[in-house]
Amino acid sequence: MQSFDSPYGTLTLTRYPSTRNPTLQAFDTADHYLLNQLHASEESGPLLIMNDQFGTLACALAEHEPCSWGDSHLSERALVENIHANGLASSNITFVPGNLLPSGQYQRVLLRVPKSLTLLEDQLRRLRPLLQPGATVVAGAMIKHLAPRAGELLAAYIGPYQASLGWKKARLLSATFDPKLTPPTQPLESHYALGDTDLNLVNLPGVFSREHLDVGTRLMLPLINAAAATSERIADLGCGNGALGLMAALHNPQAELLFCDESYAAVTSAQQNFSAAFPGREAEFMVNDGLLGVAADSLDLVLCNPPFHQQQVIGDEIALRLFQQSREALALGGRLLVVGNRHLGYHVKLKQYFSEVTQLAASNKFVVLQAR
Repeated sequence: MQSFDSPYGTLTLTRYPSTRNPTLQAFDTADHYLLNQLHASEESGPLLIMNDQFGTLACALAEHEPCSWGDSHLSERALVENIHANGLASSNITFVPGNLLPSGQYQRVLLRVPKSLTLLEDQLRRLRPLLQPGATVVAGAMIKHLAPRAGELLAAYIGPYQASLGWKKARLLSATFDPKLTPPTQPLESHYALGDTDLNLVNLPGVFSREHLDVGTRLMLPLINAAAATSERIADLGCGNGALGLMAALHNPQAELLFCDESYAAVTSAQQNFSAAFPGREAEFMVNDGLLGVAADSLDLVLCNPPFHQQQVIGDEIALRLFQQSREALALGGRLLVVGNRHLGYHVKLKQYFSEVTQLAASNKFVVLQAR
């Protein structure tokens, strides 16, 4: 837990999932900058917060009854934990998942610029109808993570914007809503084939590897046939567009499939792709913190291409969490197939949770491992 001071008071905040790294905080100076700017403006009116990674902005502004809107279920869980830790009224803050639209009209918007600019573009496009005349949208980010196109997108979808001076390595982009603006209307979804199959993948904005099938997944796909053929209950963990689970479903028409990811856009993409590939076939789709809450001994096979970052923070903590959850959910003799960069050393780390780890395939950069 770390103390966070702003013009709106002092909070005690934590990251979710928790971290072993004491240098990682649930906030940064971009959060401070956004709150300082809002306080100095003395503006009033309905308030919308976007992409609040750990609930810092929403908790600080709880008395203003904000709506928090974002694609991340982990951010939603962080918000709930920090609301409770600070004794705030949960009824004061509304969280709306990214696959839905907030209700109402907003005069003030605080936006943390996401890592995916395509996700930002999609969010700004969907935000326009929610803005009141004269509304202000203030986007904040650490300068090293702020792509030049972020300002261009604000100008294209919201209206004229101004960039602030840098402050403690953070910067703000402030735009005023122009209702007469004619924004771009081109589709933001992407499409490509699933390996050597006849299946086509649709990828919503913000989904991992939305432009092409990533190299790690491509290495793993040919190995799924043998693993899936003898497995009755299969999970695609961190499913993204559902590529691994779709391949498993293709090779085992009787298998029960579970697709789970912390991204609402990812699970929506996987659901659309599964429905298009297997009309009438049922599967379970879960926006979740990995396999948290999935019954023990309920799976025969877990397929996973784990993320090695949470937003801009790179590390293996998310992957280790998914390995542990897989171990708990797998039945005796069940298997985890995982692909990762060679340098991450998953063959050693998996042995913390599994008694048998073998290499199934490798390339110059990636390795596919089976843990039993």
